Amino acid sequence: MREAIMDRAAQVDERRGYTVADFDWLLQMPEYADGKFELIEGEIITMDPVGFVHGHRATRIARLLDEYAERTGTGMVTTETGYYRAGDGETLLAPDVAFTRMENLPSPDSEEFVPVMPDLAVEIKSPNDTFAHMRRKAELYLRRGTQIVWLVYPERRGVEVCTLQETGEIAREFITEDGSLSGGDALPGFVLELRRLFS
Repeated sequence: MREAIMDRAAQVDERRGYTVADFDWLLQMPEYADGKFELIEGEIITMDPVGFVHGHRATRIARLLDEYAERTGTGMVTTETGYYRAGDGETLLAPDVAFTRMENLPSPDSEEFVPVMPDLAVEIKSPNDTFAHMRRKAELYLRRGTQIVWLVYPERRGVEVCTLQETGEIAREFITEDGSLSGGDALPGFVLELRRLFS
């Protein structure tokens, strides 16, 4: 078994990058067995465990989004689930929280990674994340089909809302804790008052 895995690793070295198709055998390697990693343009990025407050904020956002999803019947909410754009298997992202509209889900009952990007992706900054890394991830989501990205910055007590404009530019708006988030076209009528997130 180990020999077969090493053969696969050699093939990856030859093509210079991993893809979603490599996950089955990567998960058999001890260093990746917990599945806590993402792929960004063929490179494995390990994900550290998050702290209590980070996890609590993610849960609160997920709960509020899930209440909206159940009330409207418009989509499904996930946490730390792998998403990639079909035809682009070199980038697989696992947002802290995501909302995907029902009409965009290929199969709501699948146990596989989701071969579309979520309509909304939420990333909460961990202490070891840089602002540059957060913004790079937002761009990866948006250029692969996500409509709106919320970058949550606990130390700044606010959220940066990122959207892709028709010009190809990324628009960014920072909303402080006394403001509120709108779901835009992805979640019509959804509003999140940020004091609920930072209190």
